[in-house]
Amino acid sequence: MTNLISTPIRLALVVLVIGASLASAQQDTLVGGGRGGGGGGQAAEPRPRPYQQVITSAAHSRDGLFKTHRIGARLLFEIPRGALNKELLLVTRLARTPLNAGFAGQQVGQRRVLRWERRDNRVLVRTISYETVGDTANPFHTAIQAGNFDPILASFNVEAYGPDSAAVVDVTRFYTAPVPEMGPGGQFTGNPDAARSFVETALAFPENVEVEAALTYSNTGGGGAGRGGAPAPAGRGGGGGATGTSSVQLHWSMVKLPEKPMMPRLADKRTGFFTLRQLDYTRPEQRAQERQYVVRWRLEKKDPNAAISEPIKPITYYVDPATPKWLVPWVKKGIEMWQPAFEAAGFRRGIVAKDAPTRAEDPDWAPEDARYSVVRWLPSTTENATGPNVHDPRTGEILESDIYMYHNVQSLARGWYFSQVGHLDPRVKMWPWPDSLIGQQVAWVVAHEVGHTLGLQHDQKGSSTYPIDSLRSRTWLKRMGHSPSIMDYSRNNYLVQPEDRVDLADLSPRIGPYDKYIIKWGYAPIPNAKTSDAEWATLDRWSKEQDATPWYRFNMSDSRGADPGDLNEAVGDADPVKATTWGLMSIKKIMPLLVPTFVRPGEDYDDLADQYRRMLGQWGNEMRHVANVVGGTESQEKYGGQTGPRYKTIEKDRQKQAVLFLRDNAFTTPTYLLRDDILRYIEPDGALPRINTAQTSVLNFLLNDRRLERVVEYAAMAGPEGAYSLGEMVDDVSGGIWNELRSPQVKIDAFRRELQRSYITTAGQKVNPPQPEANQGGGRGGGGGAGAPTGPARATSDVQAIFRADLRALDREIQAALPKTTDRDTRAHLEDARERIRKALEPGAGRGQPVLP
Repeated sequence: MTNLISTPIRLALVVLVIGASLASAQQDTLVGGGRGGGGGGQAAEPRPRPYQQVITSAAHSRDGLFKTHRIGARLLFEIPRGALNKELLLVTRLARTPLNAGFAGQQVGQRRVLRWERRDNRVLVRTISYETVGDTANPFHTAIQAGNFDPILASFNVEAYGPDSAAVVDVTRFYTAPVPEMGPGGQFTGNPDAARSFVETALAFPENVEVEAALTYSNTGGGGAGRGGAPAPAGRGGGGGATGTSSVQLHWSMVKLPEKPMMPRLADKRTGFFTLRQLDYTRPEQRAQERQYVVRWRLEKKDPNAAISEPIKPITYYVDPATPKWLVPWVKKGIEMWQPAFEAAGFRRGIVAKDAPTRAEDPDWAPEDARYSVVRWLPSTTENATGPNVHDPRTGEILESDIYMYHNVQSLARGWYFSQVGHLDPRVKMWPWPDSLIGQQVAWVVAHEVGHTLGLQHDQKGSSTYPIDSLRSRTWLKRMGHSPSIMDYSRNNYLVQPEDRVDLADLSPRIGPYDKYIIKWGYAPIPNAKTSDAEWATLDRWSKEQDATPWYRFNMSDSRGADPGDLNEAVGDADPVKATTWGLMSIKKIMPLLVPTFVRPGEDYDDLADQYRRMLGQWGNEMRHVANVVGGTESQEKYGGQTGPRYKTIEKDRQKQAVLFLRDNAFTTPTYLLRDDILRYIEPDGALPRINTAQTSVLNFLLNDRRLERVVEYAAMAGPEGAYSLGEMVDDVSGGIWNELRSPQVKIDAFRRELQRSYITTAGQKVNPPQPEANQGGGRGGGGGAGAPTGPARATSDVQAIFRADLRALDREIQAALPKTTDRDTRAHLEDARERIRKALEPGAGRGQPVLP
């Protein structure tokens, strides 16, 4: 699931010069060419007028951080002197959207820190960056400021001065013709039409100002871009971005940052928090030091001396009024599943769920208001949910967060549950599912996304730290769950078999021991520590608890996909071979349930086809888990003072066992997936390409060039007897895929022929690698290789030579096998295979020429 976390802000200099004259001596607020700035002439000198001439009796006014005045279509801010030069966080959200152009509640663009400041008779709006910082008492701080000049986002003529010299400025076009930094992003292009764009609402509160405006664009359609230029979520009938004339309603929250910044907590690679990064030039380390702080909420005890206390202000999430009523209790349950974790950090009811107030209770309440954290329910066919947050760029303090639950996340959860544990729960045969079943699935999805909004990253490592045999133990699962963290992509426990008699409630994810540990690490107060540095000794001691308690560990920061214990969609990845052995037992038991469950009178077969696709996906995931053992390394993030290496190469026997398992299971036709009672309901043909696609995906994943290069390196470091060599590995793979060649009578069926042709194609690509693409490089690995370096093997590696030798040897085997076949299809296949090998080895050779020895 996608995680959207704000980052330190770096802005290009964008000047919106404001001016020009209004009829009847009124001044327009857009000077020098209007929206976007950069007009040719010099702006006219502002001429403030008496307050009563500007704020007339027609004004509808409201007091708050800024006083807002609505006069007809105009919006004016009255900015008290005390509100100038304060740092305000600006969050832009979609409030209403055209079809296929995003969803209400979504953030667009980056969060901005603004500072409104007066310069003579103008008010400037600057954007503030905290990417580089330094001690203000250090003389070098002046150089830091000189190299980090705050851009001017907008300039307003002062229309009048109110009581206490409060500056009055017209901000209408600030919202109806927003500069790109405040606009709806690449989804809409060009300038809004002034005649069809207007301010809808403006609400002032003591700590924030909320403004909504309807903007109308013509000739839009930026290629389907959404938030920050990224593709908008799919769903609601497909399609890309808005085209033609479109109107969008934006909501801007401008919130005062805390007067007293929270003391930031230093980050630690051994723990799984999102981080705020700052480059500090005034540290004593004799270099510019990057400082990382965890992103977290501010929680303070009412009773600092109590072991467990109510917080002064709990973390509060509201449930979107648009949420289906029957799901509201389950959404609340998902939120408050985190309460035991906060108790471990010393807070009773540290996190609570509330219903949104009704219009009668609070007419000004809005889910877009950045003061409120809301679990939003969005009308989308997208099968997903996300949990972004908004945090103070000075300290990492989370100020607000929203969770986006796309309506069809229910379909995703249902698909996971059926394809993983459908053989254990008779309720899956009912339609619709009982509320208790789908509600439980929604609850843990909400809890997972809440974890992100608490500052937590995915913890894919945890599921590999439990003993494999315990994952079928009724008592272990009751006490510990099947993964130590709900932040793991470890969905439902597909290892369990009916004879294990595991309670159904213990099959799905829940808050685990890692979650309690990590919330304590991030949120527990550390008495007497007055600075971030003073906390470090305690934090380091807590991190070292991972040495004795494996399930407290977090993903390696730079494993590059090499750790088979750092997998997504995995249960029991401490031993992927054993786990997948049990997983295949489950798949074989679930397959006969598809037709009785998904074929219903009076309905089409779309659900059956969809679930069959999900079963193939589950099969492929489990096979890839096994492949990750090959060329793998066990890892644990460590800091100085902890014993042992961070990486430990997996033993030769385990790697070879994994390849032999794939030979016997992934590369042998999975006949249990080829059910005529399913296939002939959903398609006239397609079984061959479906199975070939699934097998080829596993094959290419196993033969990933980065994996092959690790195999070569590990063998080089260990010596010929101590490691699984690339030559031996390729022999095992090739020999298994082509094992019919050694039979007394050679006959190869159509499924195997497809796989064997795929093998020649893959091996040929190793011999004749494609040109490397630009911008390929290293990165974090996780989830079976995501983020790992990509591209072909290095020209100096053994990969090309080993596969060239294998194809030559394979050609000789095929030649020797041809006399042993009388089957016409097999003979044609083998002759064609030799021709394919010839083209792979000698791309320029003519037909019929022998393969060079």
